[in-house]
Amino acid sequence: VYGKGENVRDWLYVEDHARAIDLIFHKGKTADTYNIGGFNEWKNIDIIKVVIKTVDRLLGRAEGEDMNLITYVTDRKGHDMRYAIDSRKLQRELGWEPSLQFEEGIEKTVRWYLDNQAWMDNVTSGGYQKYYDEMYKNR
Repeated sequence: VYGKGENVRDWLYVEDHARAIDLIFHKGKTADTYNIGGFNEWKNIDIIKVVIKTVDRLLGRAEGEDMNLITYVTDRKGHDMRYAIDSRKLQRELGWEPSLQFEEGIEKTVRWYLDNQAWMDNVTSGGYQKYYDEMYKNR
């Protein structure tokens, strides 16, 4: 975790983001700009704690058992403390809003990773990196 984890970000479930892109593509005004956000700002440290609690619960561990895995590192110089997205135009003009609360999206995401261990093993094995190194070594 950078610094104390006080950096604030707006969070959105990936399928809600994809749905917003699709809606903008089909219904948005040509050459207009639409910000996609979740109306859902959290401090990074709070996100990490929700993820850990979710993983612990889904793995049958005591809630918060793995909080000791949090490691703090020196924050980068010039790291923005807050990224803000104003999605009211998208909501107002196209009627879009997130379909899930943050905790629901985190649970679905964690469940996906737990249910797709073979995919996880493949991307963490180094095979992908070897593939890209080979494919792009002369570029």
